[in-house]
Amino acid sequence: MKKVQGFTWTVEDVNLISASETWGDALVEAGRRDPAIVALTADLGNSTKIQRFKEVFPARFFNVGIAEQNLMAVAAGLAATDHIPVVCTYATFASLRAAEFVRTDIGYGQRNVKIIGTLAGVAYGQGGPTHHAFEDIALMRSIPGMVVLAPADGDELTDALLAALAYEGPVYLRTGRGTELPIMKESKEAFAIGKARTVHDGRDVTVFAIGLCVQEALRAAVRVASQGIRVKVVNMAAVKPLDVAAIQAAITATQRIITVEDHSIVGGLGSAVAEVIAESGKACAFKRLGHQDCFLPMGVPEDLMHIGGFDEDAVHAAILGLMQTSSDDAVEWEDGK
Repeated sequence: MKKVQGFTWTVEDVNLISASETWGDALVEAGRRDPAIVALTADLGNSTKIQRFKEVFPARFFNVGIAEQNLMAVAAGLAATDHIPVVCTYATFASLRAAEFVRTDIGYGQRNVKIIGTLAGVAYGQGGPTHHAFEDIALMRSIPGMVVLAPADGDELTDALLAALAYEGPVYLRTGRGTELPIMKESKEAFAIGKARTVHDGRDVTVFAIGLCVQEALRAAVRVASQGIRVKVVNMAAVKPLDVAAIQAAITATQRIITVEDHSIVGGLGSAVAEVIAESGKACAFKRLGHQDCFLPMGVPEDLMHIGGFDEDAVHAAILGLMQTSSDDAVEWEDGK
């Protein structure tokens, strides 16, 4: 398996993207079981997997054109008539261009709409800053009642979609470009909204990661194992509701926590974890990796992840940095001490 090396797909990429292809088929199968499911796009059906739904159920597929605000309004209206709309567009358009409509029409009305934001983070690196979505989690998790999911690979994306369809209420499902390594298929823990899943066990440092960054964190964990450092990597695919218990356990178990995301450290996973740490009243060494309150240039996603400081090298450096902090064995971790 190889990473995508340029701006276009090649034969080498087939194994990487095949798992992500499955969510389109999963949506079709869900549509066969439940006639209430409908699909909507803003003129991006041909470039996303939602096109498969149109091929099987053309009467239940709606293309509103390049009008993302209207896309969300139409979806809210369909949900009000007992349909289950699945909306698919680029993450930057779903979150920023359509923000008011997501908040007011879907969030405020608690409409049963499932929003799939594709090419999140710098997945569409060659599109430049206008197409980099690094604020979407911050916006979506601030909307009352909105569930926010960020799967690590194609298999988990399919599981997350099915969980979202079974959930009554608005869901934002964030996806990358389909080149994530298949790391969750063999997980002993089933996907569940609100639950984190451990992909690598360790006792020295805990890394909470989402999306493509899960595989970057996993690589870094394997890399430092040769130095005798045991890193626990946790896939936090459910950003909201957050698995608070998993974070609280890490505070006391490793006392060193790193978050890594292809998203701004302001309002994203790092902020969410920091909130839990602050409210716990307990101390730990803590580092947030992600977009550091700045825009990134146009470029290949792998390069941008390195420039932004949230790839394998960045996680590796953060682990070594936190290992320099001492753990006071005499610290009392009980509440109020």
